[in-house]
Amino acid sequence: MSEDKGPISDGPPYDHRWIREVLPHRHPFLFVDKVLEIDPGQRIVALKNVTADEPFFPGHFPQQPIMPGVLVVEALAQTAGILAVHDRPELRGEIIYFVGIEKARFRRPIVPGDSVRLEVEVLRWRSFHARFSCTARVEGEVCVEAICSSMLKT
Repeated sequence: MSEDKGPISDGPPYDHRWIREVLPHRHPFLFVDKVLEIDPGQRIVALKNVTADEPFFPGHFPQQPIMPGVLVVEALAQTAGILAVHDRPELRGEIIYFVGIEKARFRRPIVPGDSVRLEVEVLRWRSFHARFSCTARVEGEVCVEAICSSMLKT
């Protein structure tokens, strides 16, 4: 974690370098490639480009690779984490725990070559706890939707 806790960028590019400054996650467990939109404290839209060489595909499933649903939910949770710290630089690099998932629905498989649009909106925000409405889409079609909760490590 960097000692400099200066302001987080107010505008693009929100690329993978910027995301690594904000989140503590690293390859192979960083599932957000780019942030497309942020409305601080309200909503965020990010992108995950799914490639054929993802480390989970050889085991899930070799003959018909599908991104595991739990990893899509993790990508949504990471996107929510970016939203949580975007306008709070003092939290940059802090661990935000994923503490709950409700109403998860898996509607369409995500496969190599898909660009997954990760959409997260704040439902409730308290000082150390938040709930988010999360949706993952490919070409406008809903793949995964859930209500996710997080808590800041205290």
